[in-house]
Amino acid sequence: MTALPASPSTALPAPPEPLLRRVPIGVWAASAWAAGLAFTLLVLVHLPGESPHDFHPGWELPPGNQVTLAVATLCSLAGSALLRRRALTGTVLLLLGAVQTAMVHNSMEIQVQNLLGCCVALWYVAATRPRRAAWAAAATTGGVLVGYPVVRLAMGWNIGVSGQLAGLLAAAMAVLLGYLAQQGRERAVEHSAHAAEQAVANERLRIARELHDMVAHTLGIVALQSGAARRVITTQPERARDALGAVENASRETLAGLRRMLVVLRAVDDPADLVVPLHPAPGLDDLERLAASTSAAGVRVDLRWTGERRAVAAEVELAAYRIVQESLTNVVRHAGARSCVVAVGFGAGELTLEIADPGGGARRPERGERGEHHPHGYGLLGMRERVDLLGGVFAAGPRGEGFVVTARLPLPPGDAPAAAPGDEHADVLAQEA
Repeated sequence: MTALPASPSTALPAPPEPLLRRVPIGVWAASAWAAGLAFTLLVLVHLPGESPHDFHPGWELPPGNQVTLAVATLCSLAGSALLRRRALTGTVLLLLGAVQTAMVHNSMEIQVQNLLGCCVALWYVAATRPRRAAWAAAATTGGVLVGYPVVRLAMGWNIGVSGQLAGLLAAAMAVLLGYLAQQGRERAVEHSAHAAEQAVANERLRIARELHDMVAHTLGIVALQSGAARRVITTQPERARDALGAVENASRETLAGLRRMLVVLRAVDDPADLVVPLHPAPGLDDLERLAASTSAAGVRVDLRWTGERRAVAAEVELAAYRIVQESLTNVVRHAGARSCVVAVGFGAGELTLEIADPGGGARRPERGERGEHHPHGYGLLGMRERVDLLGGVFAAGPRGEGFVVTARLPLPPGDAPAAAPGDEHADVLAQEA
């Protein structure tokens, strides 16, 4: 069929981040400091419900306190602006702003509301910076929170122990939560990397199965037909010509399949340039042709159908075809038998396959990649993996002098009736992927 260019990539764009995640960390720090300042100024006035005997100095601040408030505002806003680029510097400025804010109303301690912006900075440093930077920020904050009451005591002033301890606790919790956030992010990165490695490994196994099933069957046919042609090339040239023709057809078919696979594997940088020849995906309708080619290679195949034939899922058809193909390849290459039986049964909820040969020859085990003998070879391993992926049951073993392979593939409920001849399948590589 004519090769058609694949449609451009239709991958959906990544969804935007939630609104709160798009807010810069500096804005969060400045907002937290502003909220603490608003609370600090609010307690300077008498609020509804409070005792009239409580002392409230009001919002009329002395000139010195107004200057302190201006310095606190400048330090806090500058620290918020620098927090993303220079996290430690921004944290120190926010801490200095917290101290100045506490001095605005001559507080005996640096209260929790004064540290809100600094706590945001501590969380950010612990969550996004190396552990050494987090320890430095935490130590600086702890030193200031301890030093503030010490200086007041040295000057003969009173201190608020409970409020200072609450500030230390808030700073410690901010560092702890930031460290936990960093650990969670690192864990997510590790999990993503592991998932990517697992996906690569699964794809390698899938490609290995396809290459094995595609090439091994053809090589078995080529070996038998070329051997037969060599023996009769001088005495029966017509039969030798037919055998060589079968070799050519099998080789071309496999070469076309390999080219299609290579086109897909190489089209990674620009999927829009992917051009894949349209080709029917192998399925149950191709078993007759597979049986005929195997019979022409010297092993007569008796294909039997039971149950009401109907269309099944594409992945089930592909798996069934590959299982029968690999089983016939093993019969040709290893069994030494002259015939075999392939039984395909359609049940109420499953598709059953049985490929049996009577034996009669010296069975040659398959070899592993290091040359050692494997009684159950990589072909049987690939068949078992295909069945397991579909949630089926697979078994293979000797029966008398021969060998039998059975597979039970579950069918989803509500399969459509048998498709009419000539219906086009999707592209083979797209279905196999």
